[in-house]
Amino acid sequence: MYLEQIEQLVVLQKVDDEIIVLQQELENLPKELAELEQQDEETGQRLEQLNDKLDILKTQQKRLDDEIEDNSVKIKKSKSKLMMAENTREYHAMMREMDNMDKINRTREEERVALSEELERQKEIGAEITTESKELKEKLEEYRASIKKRTTAAKKRLNALEKQRNKACEVVPKPVLGRYEFIRARIHNPVIVSVIDGVCTGCNIQIPPQIFNDLQKGEQIISCPNCQRLTFWCEHFSADEKAPTSEAKAKENAKKKSEEIAEAKE
Repeated sequence: MYLEQIEQLVVLQKVDDEIIVLQQELENLPKELAELEQQDEETGQRLEQLNDKLDILKTQQKRLDDEIEDNSVKIKKSKSKLMMAENTREYHAMMREMDNMDKINRTREEERVALSEELERQKEIGAEITTESKELKEKLEEYRASIKKRTTAAKKRLNALEKQRNKACEVVPKPVLGRYEFIRARIHNPVIVSVIDGVCTGCNIQIPPQIFNDLQKGEQIISCPNCQRLTFWCEHFSADEKAPTSEAKAKENAKKKSEEIAEAKE
């Protein structure tokens, strides 16, 4: 009975660990979806802001083109009128006006070059954001398609684990189960640990000799006096493997007895 209880406590611990993982997954799935949707929304806003900026730059570029064109027309007209100047004073005035318009045009040409370079740079950024947005939308669609399947699978597994947990709880006495639940709520995993060479593997501290002697008898489940974890002696079954069932243990004992009887007869 003792070994069966230990076995079921180990099973219970593994089941509870998996339940926690699945519950966290169910909790995180909507959060991950919300994060992807937030990223998609922010990317869309960045793209919208960039398009607004591109519109402004294009408007500025058109304004500069129109101003340069207007000034060029004025310069041509002034050149045509230059020969019609009636005196030197009027001639020089027209020349100064043409020179000023030419300087303005050169300045605007420089602005137009800088503006064209900025437009190209913003278009490259826009292409990168568009690619990022496309990839993000594809990822979002894939996640939305998989989230339902993952949620269904997690809930199905949780139902199976709950049944397995209930079955394990039926074997463990209520006082021991109460201690297990109490300890699990207050300390880090694991709750049930082996004792090797008199040392608790949960806290790595030597347990008192008398308690270790009682533990070796295998008559009752004993807690570590230091960390309060439930303990079992490693020699009862391997601490690294699943505890053998009581039925398997009984068969093993029966086999040993048969061998002893056979040896005695010889």
